Amino acid sequence: MPSEQGRHKAFSTCLPHLAVVSLFVSTGMLAYLKPFSISSPFLDLVVALLYSVVPPNLNPIIYSMRNQEIKHALSKVLRYVLFQLQ
Repeated sequence: MPSEQGRHKAFSTCLPHLAVVSLFVSTGMLAYLKPFSISSPFLDLVVALLYSVVPPNLNPIIYSMRNQEIKHALSKVLRYVLFQLQ
């Protein structure tokens, strides 16, 4: 990429997508390759939710994080939640 800004823009969406893909692949591997001895209905439900619900819902969040207003609002919410927990 010719410019620093272009590289930053590309990597700002590339890294979160790689995280979502790794979550998708790892939970899929866990779902299909886990031994039957550790099978429980609750674990199966959690893995199914992580595999099928979380990655599609993270995609709009990843693209909206390129917007500065949404970044600012999210940081305010996270600061509020973190200070309330302490």
